[in-house]
Amino acid sequence: MAASLARMDTLVSTDWLAHAIESGDVVVLDATAHATDPTRDARAEFAAGHIPGARFLDLATLKDSGSPVPNALPTSEQVAARLSALGIARPDAVVLYDDSAVKTSARAWFMLRMNGLAQVAILDGGIAKWKAEGRPIENGEANAAPTEAPTLTADWRRVRTKDQMLANISDAGEQVIDARDAGRFTGETVDTVHGLPGGHIPGARNLFFRDLYNADGTFRSDDELRAAFERAGVDLSRPIAASCGSGVTASVLLFALHRLGIEDAALYDGSWSEWGADPATPKETGAAA
Repeated sequence: MAASLARMDTLVSTDWLAHAIESGDVVVLDATAHATDPTRDARAEFAAGHIPGARFLDLATLKDSGSPVPNALPTSEQVAARLSALGIARPDAVVLYDDSAVKTSARAWFMLRMNGLAQVAILDGGIAKWKAEGRPIENGEANAAPTEAPTLTADWRRVRTKDQMLANISDAGEQVIDARDAGRFTGETVDTVHGLPGGHIPGARNLFFRDLYNADGTFRSDDELRAAFERAGVDLSRPIAASCGSGVTASVLLFALHRLGIEDAALYDGSWSEWGADPATPKETGAAA
């Protein structure tokens, strides 16, 4: 691997990626999924135009359908099989991008990192910024020779279950941050994506994931990210668990926390699609206390 990639940041610019593609030292994955807009077809969009050399991750299908958790994180075997089919060996440096309203590259980043891939980055601004700068676009399906499936072992210590979140309400060991918009968090609006009333886990704080981005889709500076969490009432020195609708935009919060040097924040994978659908779970409405 090239020396430059040994120092690859987890958030890379379009200029950095353009040079890395030219040198052939990086695998680029389109992690687009459109959970909130069923009228869009991520695979068709990829075929119509993608970053040169990119491969389509098909994130929407990368989940454990055998789990009772909606949109559950995939097993290590599923991740390994997908990487194998895409021709990706474990040592490869991977850059993720998306063209999704819910910034799905962060979900893919969390998924790959928890399975032991250390060299994983997100393209700052995604393919929208790439296109806006007039950079080259390729069409058609990607053709990569499959590789032997890597042996992966997932670290589930950063994933929370419903039972753990229930226990957390009483012991308050972890702060809960909800990445959904204020309307769904407070219960003023319904969750049309998941067909559920609004509301939130008791004691949760609210930080809308889109508030972590600039107008052009790039991440805000570290100082601005830190200030956003603090305005939401989050103590960055204490343990954190992130939630959202189905574990996607909560991953944006986790990536932002990673940028601030916080590596032990956890994901409630079931999020509101599990919690809100269970009549037995306690729920709150209104603004965070």
